[in-house]
Amino acid sequence: MSDGNTGVPHMVAAAVSAGLPGKVPVADYEACPVTHAVRMLGDKWTLLILMLLAERAHRFNELHRRVDGISQRMLTRTLRTLEDDGLVVRTVFPTVPPGVEYGLTARGRELLVPLSALADWVVRDSAA
Repeated sequence: MSDGNTGVPHMVAAAVSAGLPGKVPVADYEACPVTHAVRMLGDKWTLLILMLLAERAHRFNELHRRVDGISQRMLTRTLRTLEDDGLVVRTVFPTVPPGVEYGLTARGRELLVPLSALADWVVRDSAA
């Protein structure tokens, strides 16, 4: 799955060899799905929340207790964004008061594969 001996995946190699225009229009950059993904994953709390949910589903207060320094408002905002992006599912249980649990969707679990590869790369790079 690499492009010759460069070790660059085919999709990246194709994009690089095609080249970017001399000037990248802001609208094109903003519309790029990779730009959206990098912004989302670059959020302060997103990766940590994803890693906790990779263990198992959590209730809101359980997540709040496990993430030192996050406000309820920011946790709610992060979970809503992840839900809007199709990475997290919110399940409401018909109890009094209603119980709410957050877990990864299939898409969210699929994202763990490249995130794990990125984490492996960071660990290898930092050891060098």
